Amino acid sequence: MDTARLNRFISGLWDDEIVPQLVEYIRIPNKSPMFDPKWVEHGYMDAAVKLMETWARSKLSSLPGATLEVVRLEGRTPLIYIEVPGSGDDTVVLYGHLDKQPEMTGWAEGLGPWTPVLKGDKLYGRGGADDGYAIFGSLAALLALHEQGVPHARCVVLIEACEESGSYDLPYYVDHLADRIGNPSLVVCLDSGCGNYDQLWLTTSLRGMTGGELTVQVLEEGVHSGDASGVVPSSFRILRELLSRLEDPQTGTIEPKELYVDIPPQRIEQARKSAEVLGTAVYDKFPFVEGMHPVTEDLTELVLNRTWRPQLAVTGADGLPPLESAGNVLRPKTALKLSLRVPPTLSGAKAGQFVKQLLEKDPPYGAKVTFKLEKDGSGWNAPQLSPWLEEAVANASQTYFGAPAAYMGEGGSIPFMGMLGEKFPKAQFLITGVLGPHSNAHGPNEFLHIPTGKKVSMVVADVVAHHYAQGAKG
Repeated sequence: MDTARLNRFISGLWDDEIVPQLVEYIRIPNKSPMFDPKWVEHGYMDAAVKLMETWARSKLSSLPGATLEVVRLEGRTPLIYIEVPGSGDDTVVLYGHLDKQPEMTGWAEGLGPWTPVLKGDKLYGRGGADDGYAIFGSLAALLALHEQGVPHARCVVLIEACEESGSYDLPYYVDHLADRIGNPSLVVCLDSGCGNYDQLWLTTSLRGMTGGELTVQVLEEGVHSGDASGVVPSSFRILRELLSRLEDPQTGTIEPKELYVDIPPQRIEQARKSAEVLGTAVYDKFPFVEGMHPVTEDLTELVLNRTWRPQLAVTGADGLPPLESAGNVLRPKTALKLSLRVPPTLSGAKAGQFVKQLLEKDPPYGAKVTFKLEKDGSGWNAPQLSPWLEEAVANASQTYFGAPAAYMGEGGSIPFMGMLGEKFPKAQFLITGVLGPHSNAHGPNEFLHIPTGKKVSMVVADVVAHHYAQGAKG
């Protein structure tokens, strides 16, 4: 394969077609169903599907025998299913998603979630990097191989529309399409992160997650705080006490040992090497306020905290009026949205049930305490790379990035990986992405680093070609 020619082809396709398509995709506020319960009526999801479907169909003539179907199971978000015939008996699955996180506040002047802005080599807006580029990058890789006549195995592209809500629709589609998907020997996922934009990063693990709404109610209605305080316990204080059962308020350490696992020695060593490569970029990438510092100066511990240890985030609140309308009232209840990341090999379902029991038992003062579980996703720990894949990844990183490949776990979740890991235990996994420093997925000022998108597409093409060559050797 002519790698220089591959580079020119994919770079040109990104500049001429993919970036303009992503600009239009960013304009569509197709929030995931958890954040837009009326997604069917609003039609934004269908608009995003149509945009991707239209572009992909325009490319099928360059992929002989390729087919595309938008699969729609009753009452579920749609899924784009593409088959590209290949040589041999193996199958490669390439995965991505098209649903988006909600708007979030704090966007810089001139930027916004549904306002695509191209600044230099960055495309700002919600969803371009997470994960709108995946279908374009996957097809760009296959088109580049066909442009040179390089053989590859049969490829299946799956683009779901429910990932940001926990992929709760995806198992039904995987079962529905099981006979058509087949038994893949390689799974490619482009929905992950990268430690920097200088080299290829492979994701070795993903944390799971659980969480939901914790509500503490003490009264049927609000009462004058001067009359009730000191008599009626504050719902906020009770809630704070309950959280201390789960998290040390001084250090942020999760308290129950039931939410930990033994970290594999290989992952500890990879964390150490990642910390050496990244240095203070492990935490410098976050927009700390002046004077703020991370929870520890030990970079390896920070990497392990982010990838293999449970951590709690409070992502929302209810029962608290805005500051300008907060009167002298002892409020009847307080509610918080909790998001608990759990280690890759810990059952998300069991963790959720444990947390529910922990928070609801023995409520202080007999308050009404409820924890409504909303999230249940186990993590994933990658199988050891086959020698051929490790070599292919190393060569591809040097060829297209000019630097060695790096390996690190991610703190986020991709439910699809755990699902496929269980269904196809013998498959190899290439999990990577473009979400590097300051790209800020889910937050304000999210951007796609276009050069990395191009290089990742090139890596996918190279690895898929090596996958076929390895299969031909038996």
